[in-house]
Amino acid sequence: MTPILALFRRDLTLAFRVGGGPWLALAFFAGVILLVPLGLGAAPGQLAAVGPGLLWIAAVLAVLLSLDRLFQADYEDGSLEQLLLADAPLSLLVLAKCAAIWVTTGLPLAAASPFFAIQLQVDEEIIPVVALSLLIGTPALTLIGAVTAALTVSVRRGGLLLSLLALPLFVPVVIFGAGAGAAAASGLPYGGALMLLGGLSLFFLVIGPIAAAAALRLHLS
Repeated sequence: MTPILALFRRDLTLAFRVGGGPWLALAFFAGVILLVPLGLGAAPGQLAAVGPGLLWIAAVLAVLLSLDRLFQADYEDGSLEQLLLADAPLSLLVLAKCAAIWVTTGLPLAAASPFFAIQLQVDEEIIPVVALSLLIGTPALTLIGAVTAALTVSVRRGGLLLSLLALPLFVPVVIFGAGAGAAAASGLPYGGALMLLGGLSLFFLVIGPIAAAAALRLHLS
C-alpha cells in the first residue's frame, strides 16, 4: 500500500501547488452557473425547473477541465514509466490518481452545489438530492475520464480528443444524475435513479482502473 498512498499524496500536493487544487474547478463551475441567469433570464420558476440539469452540465464541464492533467504531465516527464516498476499493480496506482483528482474536483463540486443551487432558485427540498447525486455520480465521471485520458495520453494537446471520447460515455451518468433531481422536483420517487447512479460508479470503480492501466501499458510498450 505504500506506493499507492505515496502516489495519492503526491498528486494531491501537485494539484494544490500546480493545478490550483479545487479552486480551478470551483471557479469554472461558478462561472457557468452565474452566466446561466444572464442568458435565460431570472423569471420565477424558470431557473428552478432546469436547475438540477444545469448543475450537472456545469459539473461535467468542470470535471473535463481537470482530466487533462491526470496522466499527461507524468507521461511527458517519464513518471508513468516509473509507475510500471512500482511494487503495486498499475490499476491500483491509476485508482490512486483518480481518487486524488476526485478529492480535488468532484468532492468540492458536490459540497458547493447547494450554494449554487440557491443561485438557480432550486427548491430547498430538492437541493440535498442534487448534492447527493453529484456526490455519488462524480466518481463515475472521474473514472470514465481516466480511461479516455489514458487512451489519449500520447496525443500532443489531446484535450479536444479526450473530451470527444468522454462526453458520450458521460451521458448515462448525467441522465440518472439530473433525473434524480427532476424526479424530486416533480414529487416522484428518486431513489431508483440514485441507486442506478451508484451502480454506475461501482461498475466503473472496477472496470475503469483496469481499462486505463491497459491503455497506459499500450502507450508505454
